[in-house]
Amino acid sequence: MRLIVTEKDNAAERLAAILSDGRASVERRGDVPVRTWGDSSVIGLSGHVVEVDFPPEYGEWRDVEPVELIDTDVMTRPTREDIVGTLQTLASDADDIVIATDYDREGELIGKEAHDLVRDVTDAPIERVRFSSITEGEVREAFETPDSLDFDLAAAGEARQIIDLVWGAALTRFLSLAAGQLGEDFISVGRVQSPTLKLLVDREREIEAFDPDDYWEICTDLDVEGTALEAQYFYDDEGSEAERIWDADRAAQVVEALRTADSAAITTVRRRTRTDRPPAPFDTTAFISAAGSLGYSAQRAMSIAEELYTEGYLSYPRTDNTVYPDDLDARERIADFEGTAFDESVERLLAREEIDPTRGDTESTDHPPIHPTGELPDRGDIGEDAWELYELVVRRFFATCAGPAEWEHLRIVATATGDEDHQLKATGKRLLEEGYHAVYPYSGASEHHLPDLDEGQRVAIEGVDLQTKQTQPPRRFGQSRLIERMADQNLGTKATRHNIIEKLYDRGYVENDPPVPTALARAVVSAAEDHAEPIVTAAMTAELERDMTAIADGESSLDAVTDESREMLHEVFDALHESREAIADELRSSLKDDRRLGPCPECGESLLIRRSRQGSYFVGCDGYPDCEFTLPLPDAGEPVTIEESCTDHDLAHVKLLDGRDTRVHGCPLCHAETAAESEDRVIGPCPECGETHGGELAIKRLRSGSRLVGCTRYPDCEYSVPVPRRGEIAIDDEDRCEIHDLPAIAIVSDDDDDPWELGCPICNFEAYQAEQAPDELEDLNGVGPATADKLASEGVESPDDLVELDAEGLAEAVSGVSADQVREWQAELGV
Repeated sequence: MRLIVTEKDNAAERLAAILSDGRASVERRGDVPVRTWGDSSVIGLSGHVVEVDFPPEYGEWRDVEPVELIDTDVMTRPTREDIVGTLQTLASDADDIVIATDYDREGELIGKEAHDLVRDVTDAPIERVRFSSITEGEVREAFETPDSLDFDLAAAGEARQIIDLVWGAALTRFLSLAAGQLGEDFISVGRVQSPTLKLLVDREREIEAFDPDDYWEICTDLDVEGTALEAQYFYDDEGSEAERIWDADRAAQVVEALRTADSAAITTVRRRTRTDRPPAPFDTTAFISAAGSLGYSAQRAMSIAEELYTEGYLSYPRTDNTVYPDDLDARERIADFEGTAFDESVERLLAREEIDPTRGDTESTDHPPIHPTGELPDRGDIGEDAWELYELVVRRFFATCAGPAEWEHLRIVATATGDEDHQLKATGKRLLEEGYHAVYPYSGASEHHLPDLDEGQRVAIEGVDLQTKQTQPPRRFGQSRLIERMADQNLGTKATRHNIIEKLYDRGYVENDPPVPTALARAVVSAAEDHAEPIVTAAMTAELERDMTAIADGESSLDAVTDESREMLHEVFDALHESREAIADELRSSLKDDRRLGPCPECGESLLIRRSRQGSYFVGCDGYPDCEFTLPLPDAGEPVTIEESCTDHDLAHVKLLDGRDTRVHGCPLCHAETAAESEDRVIGPCPECGETHGGELAIKRLRSGSRLVGCTRYPDCEYSVPVPRRGEIAIDDEDRCEIHDLPAIAIVSDDDDDPWELGCPICNFEAYQAEQAPDELEDLNGVGPATADKLASEGVESPDDLVELDAEGLAEAVSGVSADQVREWQAELGV
């Protein structure tokens, strides 16, 4: 039997379809799908199915000095034991094994990990196949000409794993222990992550330190025989043309002179043509930048591109190459799109006598630039986001095969005479030859036409506008621009940079888009700069990147590079240990400032956002235990302070970070006082205890700011249903629910013209629960295809079938399913 190993299951599915001519069948070994045809089988991994880690005895942070981790030997352990077990079982029966993971450093390492797992159970020959797109032609050619694993390339990936683990774990533990930030609030440090964070912090410092200067610009409206023409004042500034006037008196003087003059003479009419060359092919960085202009984050863009690659529609999306290979027939690839949505562009390109694609600055032999494979997806099948990025890649390929555009630029200069001459200019452009713009609508091709004018012709000055402006601070880095800066400084690789940015968001170091560093980010960067600068500088990280490239090129070894990185880290720790107390004080102070709201109304100490042992957030006094003043915060969202503050209590407002439901909560003390002052509004009987104990439902406002409809007998009766926290509640006593005898309620907001009609609050909540209820078994947490199949074999084919079943009995009948798990599913269904 021949066993093929791919990086992921969707790649395994695609390869099986190609190599079996669609005849492959699927069987499940536990939760692991295996596709088989003839004497071949293919299994998809889940990326890395093993990982490097420290031995278990180093897992307790408080019992191990962080510096000890530097020289500790790391171990490899499985992260997906089910896949590892299935792989080894299949390999033990195989006559030969083929590694078909992605063709890059990470893919080679994953292939090497599979190689080692296979070698534990068999001596069968192992081959390696490589392809840049999962198309029938490339896949079959790769399998006809197999190669062997590149152990140097894999070693470079392994070195990165080890170095990132040791640096990240040792530094993260040191700073977290020093600041007393453990559990979910630990302070994350990374070899590439931290220098990247410094780029953002430095830019934010530049923005804050920027001192704007005032300047003035003058625009005029000229009348050219009834046609309006806008022209801008300019002057000669030591041989350079300048538009900004830095002196207010001089600006006023020029304005007065232009208003006094009734006309100006055309002194210059100059035309010139400019060639606008097509863009270079897409490498990863350029693709992310172009996708960013369409509104996609770097992570989202790469995720979609990788899916399109796996489905066989795009070439491999992780590449530095900007030169198409010689064997890519551009005319033939363009012709693949005849009769499709791209037909108009295809016809235009194929009409060219010669198609000579553009070439970028970087040429490599691993993967070509990102380009379409010629297989066209169905727009409805892949979704609008995937189609938009697929079209972007297709049209970029078309643009590189198109001709240059030709522009005519027109410059007109008019002179107004008086005590001194004042010059006005207008510029326009028109497209003479569309060139690549005809097939690539993403680049600017807007025209600006000017009226026909002759030198010596006079035009009337109809209006003069003095505009007061200020110089602007540097702009924040967008994600695509940040990736470009990372590439410039050799931080990370094309395969990892977008993931690094995502980690900065996940760790709470940045927010918004473009990313803005949080107070925590600034505290960590500042402490590192003051006491161990190499942590946040690009130079050392870039040096390690070059060392890992040397491993891949066979010019160095894994041991040599990891030993050198450990020596570097020891030097960093020497500096850290000397400043441990100073670092702790600096971090604790900064972290406290980030959580500080303002003065406590009872003792005057600071109120801080705190976290209970149960994980919930609240506002507590820094004077605890002498002062026990507290305020509640809503359960949903992570609270952070913002610049806006309450004028009544001098407390910073709180924002609740909760994904798309992120919202500003406002002043916690105002919410608590409003709740204390508001009276519960009784609206009807409690459905649980109304008949037996006379309980009634009332609209209640909690001290945390939340609202609900709850029983007046609380805590004896805990029945409640939620209502929206924002907007005024309007009650219609004339429209009562026949089932629950409750009035209809509506939410009235200043932002909306129409109220939000909820009707009966109980009926509304029950309808919401029904909408959220899982439709399929696999919608339940922890139910995958394999578990769904097992449940179906016992007659459980839908979530409704779970409702009345005995949890213990079902657990006994279905292997791998516990009674507690069944009860969790039933709770999820509202049982």
